Amino acid sequence: MTEKTINRVILAISITIPIVVTVLFYMPALKLNIDTSFLPAFHAILNSGVAICLLLGLIAIRKRKQSVHRNFMLAAFSLSALFLISYVLYHASNDSTLFGDADFNGEVTEAEKSAAGSIRYVYYFILLTHIVLAAVVMPFILITLSRGLTARFDKHRKIARITWPVWFYVAVTGVIVYFMIAPYYP
Repeated sequence: MTEKTINRVILAISITIPIVVTVLFYMPALKLNIDTSFLPAFHAILNSGVAICLLLGLIAIRKRKQSVHRNFMLAAFSLSALFLISYVLYHASNDSTLFGDADFNGEVTEAEKSAAGSIRYVYYFILLTHIVLAAVVMPFILITLSRGLTARFDKHRKIARITWPVWFYVAVTGVIVYFMIAPYYP
């Protein structure tokens, strides 16, 4: 594929996925007749794996072990792709969980807000930055991967310096968000 074709595919993916994820939050949950209740914990495991692979990939490239770096980065990408597929499945088949909804009725009362306290604001800040940066970093990840796989290492290094910290932040905050919201899963 030419660079122009690759960039068109990256653009299409980078536009389509955020739209699909946004639509999921506004459509009623599908009845799939399968238990997906384990998926949020699985997502935290996947995000942990992504963060670990990213760290190990960074260490490998700093030690000039290109093939080890490539393998860890491909593993991080694969885990992220698996996360995305699983995330879409979970949110297509489940209503959103609300932070503070201690009685699991789909509403957060003033008493529940009060019980959750000011940690709610910390949660929403982390969640918002996680969501926005996850959407923003996606094309950067795809471009960085493309440049690495096509051996355009000068361009790969330039964009990786932007991609890596944002991707790492998204992976780590995904785990943090899970642990903060986990008490409110029914």
